[in-house]
Amino acid sequence: MLKKIYYPSPNFEPRPSGIPLDMIVLHYTDMPNAEEALARLCDPASKVSAHFLIHKEGPLYQLVDPKHRAWHAGTSFWGGEGDINSRSIGIELDNLGHTFGPEPFPVSQMTTLYHLLEELTQIYGIPAHRVVGHSDVAPLRKQDPGELFPWHDLAKKGFGLWSSQKTPPLSSSVSLSFLEVQQALRDIGYECPLTGVWDDDSQKVCRVFQQHFTPVELTGYPSDLTCQTLQELLGIVKSLAQSRSFLG
Repeated sequence: MLKKIYYPSPNFEPRPSGIPLDMIVLHYTDMPNAEEALARLCDPASKVSAHFLIHKEGPLYQLVDPKHRAWHAGTSFWGGEGDINSRSIGIELDNLGHTFGPEPFPVSQMTTLYHLLEELTQIYGIPAHRVVGHSDVAPLRKQDPGELFPWHDLAKKGFGLWSSQKTPPLSSSVSLSFLEVQQALRDIGYECPLTGVWDDDSQKVCRVFQQHFTPVELTGYPSDLTCQTLQELLGIVKSLAQSRSFLG
């Protein structure tokens, strides 16, 4: 078991019955330092919390027992399900975020995260690919952990969904219509409108997807690279769905 610094927050409640604990949501604190973040996460007036916070130097704080429902995701959606707080564990990463940064995530912090994910997925039986970002489950409101978060490195450790060059595209062309892109985003898990019109909401969801999977471009527009990546991920999602593990 990882060494934890217990720093209890009063901001939690019982998990509702009948909802599986099958996700982990990653956040950045978006604050100047860990001390201020801990104070906010433990302030009853803030009405926010997370189960864990990882200091950028590596120390791990536990604020809420994972058996309880912490208040970290807010209004959220993934894979056809809402109320992500009730089915997830929230992990905050001490980071300046887009407000005060951005800044990279140091090796010491990521090492602790890898070990924590190993522990949590084993203890609670959470599928390793169901590690997502706050922006993934709330794309119209949030952008954490942001484009500097090393999702590719996380995938090398076996966590999170990631495209694979070994997965062939579902069609011979990388070109997709707006409606096909919207449907692909929904099939992967995002809450995205199905209008065939590239409106503001579609652009926000696409940009969040790009932050996660194609951080070299953050246009919010479905380029060839975005469409190719969508197709590759759809192949992976289809395989996971067939094994009855993708949606828990």
